[in-house]
Amino acid sequence: MLVARAVAGDQRAFEMLVVKYQRRIERLIARLVRDTDLVEDIAQETFIRAYRALHQFRGDAQFYTWLYRIAVNTAKKFLLDMKRDPVITETALQSRGDDDETSWLEAEQIAEATPESELAAKEIAEAVNQALEALPDELRQAITLREMEGFSYEDIALAMDCPIGTVRSRIFRAREAISAKVKPMLSHQSGKRW
Repeated sequence: MLVARAVAGDQRAFEMLVVKYQRRIERLIARLVRDTDLVEDIAQETFIRAYRALHQFRGDAQFYTWLYRIAVNTAKKFLLDMKRDPVITETALQSRGDDDETSWLEAEQIAEATPESELAAKEIAEAVNQALEALPDELRQAITLREMEGFSYEDIALAMDCPIGTVRSRIFRAREAISAKVKPMLSHQSGKRW
């Protein structure tokens, strides 16, 4: 209903859409650009582009899927522009490992956690994050949409503008790559599920 009102020209409805999706878009962008100084700028540009293109939204996909594509394209454009005119911010130089909110895998809570098991869980989570960041963009994007955003395979295919079989292949390859990095660490764990 908000989308229909926004398409009809209701600015207040679009503002409500921004409020609804801003945090998700910022988290997505943070995973793509890995520089927190750029996240707000790219998110703002995403919403500006979405507003300008709102008349093109046909409703073939969910609004967030459409907005997601705009965010990804905007982030890619920012990254390309940075390659042409590189400006390294202080945040870009810092490690993202300290940011618990963006960690890809959290350890499952268990009743009797020991310091050793908590340390192992953090090490495994860090290994997963490193494996995720080492993936090619299309694999990282597909697995992020599936596992973190909860997209269906159909929505991922729309968002990434590729066939559903390609989506399934990318997710499989991403899972395999992550598993290869984490499996040796899991063999040392007892009583944990991942």
